[in-house]
Amino acid sequence: MTEVELAEDAAATSASNRAGVYLAVLQLAFTLMWTVYVIFLPKLAASVGIAPSAVIVILMMDQLIFTVTDTAMGIVADRISRVVGRLGLIVGLLTAISCIAFVAMPFVAGNGPNAQAALIALIAIWAVTSSALRAPPLTMLGKYGARPKLPLLAALVMLGYGLAGALSPYLGVALREIDARLPFILSSVVLLLVALALSRVERGLVAVAAREGRPKLAPAKPLGRVPLLFIASMVILALGYQLHFSINSAPFFLRFAKPADLEWLMPVFWIGFNIAMFPASIVTRRRGGLVVMGFAGLLGAVAVLGAELAGSLNVLIVAQFLAGAAWGCMLMSAVAAALAIGETGAEGKVTGLVFSALALATFARMAAVAGGLQKLPDYAPLLYWAPVACWSVAGAGLLVLAASRAQRGVPRPHPEVCALARVSKDGHTSHGSRRAKTRSSP
Repeated sequence: MTEVELAEDAAATSASNRAGVYLAVLQLAFTLMWTVYVIFLPKLAASVGIAPSAVIVILMMDQLIFTVTDTAMGIVADRISRVVGRLGLIVGLLTAISCIAFVAMPFVAGNGPNAQAALIALIAIWAVTSSALRAPPLTMLGKYGARPKLPLLAALVMLGYGLAGALSPYLGVALREIDARLPFILSSVVLLLVALALSRVERGLVAVAAREGRPKLAPAKPLGRVPLLFIASMVILALGYQLHFSINSAPFFLRFAKPADLEWLMPVFWIGFNIAMFPASIVTRRRGGLVVMGFAGLLGAVAVLGAELAGSLNVLIVAQFLAGAAWGCMLMSAVAAALAIGETGAEGKVTGLVFSALALATFARMAAVAGGLQKLPDYAPLLYWAPVACWSVAGAGLLVLAASRAQRGVPRPHPEVCALARVSKDGHTSHGSRRAKTRSSP
């Protein structure tokens, strides 16, 4: 390989890594904005005369909106991304609308009960427009990022989500007595500044793809049976996560610790989440996202079972760390698999379906809490063991799906194998073959 080729490879890797880090920061900023919203929503609702019991209904409305708009935004991203720079422009515009609506919430709520309808309208506008910050940015990676690098880039993006999850307990304590207007303004300004750079990141990825001679984007083709089974499994996995972390984890810790210790213990899950994704991305690159999701689901089920049966705080901490690591592997490989499954031009649609699955699972968990199922003697054991069942069943199903694809002869070329196959007789890889597009299996 010549010095020019080495320099071009280094430039392409640097551009892809910058895009991954940028999207991680974008996800971090957006998820922290959501955390700020959840922290202050009860106060805002009380200011306009909304009963505390209705707050969870508003949160459920948000998740229903996300369930629809995440997929819709992904489909729109597939269509508009064919014009370079347009996707970043549209996302920036929608983010500006979202941030304006978000900033306006605490100011409108200060007007009292007469502003109740206005507050609900602002929440709805914010929820709809904020969907532009999930599937569309990831669509760029799927359409312009090199296939072998997608698992690592997915891990970088999900790192932002994991860091926000780890910081959430501390934000809940730190912002408890602060005027809502300040964090609403700060989080909106930060998110908007990050989102406005999306067009530049998009053009950088397109330039790298053009230098590497990758084919132009193909027209979207109909999705087959695999995406439907994949998304159904994603819903089940996400439901298992919601039930374990959001409902069961705190009571598990309270068996051995005091309530004041939860802000230090709950992030253990997210520490495992953030650490495990990067080594798992290597396995995903070699074996495919469906396989990693399946094994992570089974290992996660064992970890959750260990948390439920833990006889000491130390054992519970280890089990929670492993459960978080398993969820990190599941989510990272799900994003990578979605981009690979949708590589026929439906990257945005399949990625949007993944985020819709997460929102639907969140809605189901909130509905269970709103119905008080965790307090009913007949249903409490069901919620207690449901995460184990969800992760084990979905994990086994994904492994069966991956095996069936392998038996049908679905190609899963390994990047290095593809490169070696093109090595010329004199032992050097040709310039054109090095630039050929490498595809990876979901």
